[in-house]
Amino acid sequence: MCGIVGIVGKAPVAERLVDALRRLEYRGYDSAGVATIHDGVMERRRAEGKLFNLEKKLSVERLPGEIGIAHTRWATHGVPNETNAHPHFVEGVAVVHNGIIENFSELRDELLAEGAVFQSQTDTEVVAHLLARYTREGLDHRAAMLAMLNRVSGAYALVVMFADDPQTILCARFGPPLAIGHGKDEMFLGSDAIALAPFTNRITYLVDGDCAVMTARGVSITDYAGKPVSRPMQISQSAALMVDKGNHRHFMEKEIYEQPEIISHALSHYVDFAGGTVKTQGAAIDFAKVRSLAVSACGTAYLAGLIGKYWFERYARLPVEIDVASEFRYREMPLSSDQAALFISQSGETADTLASLRYCKEAGLAIGAIVNVRESTIAREADAVFPILAGPEIGVASTKAFTCQLAVLASLAIQAGRARGTLSEADEKALVRHLIEMPRVMSRVLNLVQPQMESLSRDLSRFKDVLYLGRGTSYPLALEGALKLKEISYIHAEGYAAGELKHGPIALIDENMPVIVIAPHDRFFEKTVSNMQEVAARGGKIIFITDEKGAAASKLPTMATIVLPVVDEVISPMIFALPIQLLAYHTAVFMGTDVDQPRNLAKSVTVE
Repeated sequence: MCGIVGIVGKAPVAERLVDALRRLEYRGYDSAGVATIHDGVMERRRAEGKLFNLEKKLSVERLPGEIGIAHTRWATHGVPNETNAHPHFVEGVAVVHNGIIENFSELRDELLAEGAVFQSQTDTEVVAHLLARYTREGLDHRAAMLAMLNRVSGAYALVVMFADDPQTILCARFGPPLAIGHGKDEMFLGSDAIALAPFTNRITYLVDGDCAVMTARGVSITDYAGKPVSRPMQISQSAALMVDKGNHRHFMEKEIYEQPEIISHALSHYVDFAGGTVKTQGAAIDFAKVRSLAVSACGTAYLAGLIGKYWFERYARLPVEIDVASEFRYREMPLSSDQAALFISQSGETADTLASLRYCKEAGLAIGAIVNVRESTIAREADAVFPILAGPEIGVASTKAFTCQLAVLASLAIQAGRARGTLSEADEKALVRHLIEMPRVMSRVLNLVQPQMESLSRDLSRFKDVLYLGRGTSYPLALEGALKLKEISYIHAEGYAAGELKHGPIALIDENMPVIVIAPHDRFFEKTVSNMQEVAARGGKIIFITDEKGAAASKLPTMATIVLPVVDEVISPMIFALPIQLLAYHTAVFMGTDVDQPRNLAKSVTVE
């Protein structure tokens, strides 16, 4: 979603604000802007498109000032253009905003009736008009901020400057994250710690319902009633990380190739390499005693959860109820305190997932969070946190976070199996042995399939529609393959359980329909091959992703066969994820799309 940064201090801020915005580009955006105050005058520069366009403006029209706020916008209300870009100005008030003001229309009509003139189509402008109205009525800036916050509803992070106070930035959070950075005679704020990394690693995270007043000397925080609250300052791990592409063309490519190393780091947290056992994690969830698991997530994280369902039910005989977070709480699933719930989110800020977490928490369930950001809201509100340890993932299309989520889910399923007595000590050691070999196999696969994926992508780019098929854990992987292809190459793709082919999708099969079949030589292999025969009989072009045993067993003609090493079922999804990631990546590169920041998408979806 939108990126926000702010600085109040002792040196010019415009260039530093834009540099900080660049660290938030991974969130996705369609316009950008920056505002400062200098000699009692508040000015702004805004531009549609990428930050480069804003930088060009700033090189011609300099923007002095030692206090400023900046923003990258992902359009919700109003088209992406300069007029709708933030910051928004109204009568000496500047506002940047991440989220959605849900009662925007009601407030806008009220303000229009009072004679307000709106310059944009955004919901954000109502905030600036409300603040201007309350200051005209005689409220001081903090009081005006609190009055406004008690009128708006929705999910938002708001940052405000007043032209007549060139030493203060005000901000508030209700949903999307905001972090305060502590410097020496300077203070900073940002959507996350990555934005603040060049400035400080001393971070205070605001929580929902916080309103903060920030000067160069420090920050004071209250609730919406004006009552002072205290939030701890902590040393952020994110701020110490360097984020660059290295020798790769895109962040997505870099992140695909980081997976062997990243997975080994993640496993070291969950697995005793020497003893060949899983380490017990998350004492707040007693897998031996829970009756069932409720799992919820969005997008790729949801598909990781689907694969995890297979593992928990197979290895721990633990029933799993899973749904996408945007549907989970609305279907009013019966819940009880003898259940536990797992919520999966790369950012730990996904709005729908957070709402589902709170729904389960109200029902008395023990809550587990599988997240990449241990300082995130979902992590802070969970009873047990299971970090995926993937490091910053900049590409919008998730790759290493997905496989790390799977590694964590597999480890937890084994832990649950041991706790419930459904896995013996020998079973545990055998499964852990397979997990331990995964980084090595991943490295081998990446080197093995790279040239073939690059070549195949040229052929795949000619088609408008693609079908993915799989059985067992390869079914969610088929869904993930389709998601990856469509979100970065914009080719329409769908994933199906292979057994569902005859129940509708087979009507689409002809010579113009590539069918990507994910089929390791496992207990489902023969049935999947029978579905492949149905595709071949109708002229469909088969791309067969299998292992050495599968390639030897099938004699069907294919458009291409990608052969991977034979691996155990417990690590098969992580290994077979690699070729589908590379295929999507190279197809998008060949087609010339914006791989790291695909259109209309954002890395972290912090509104419902």
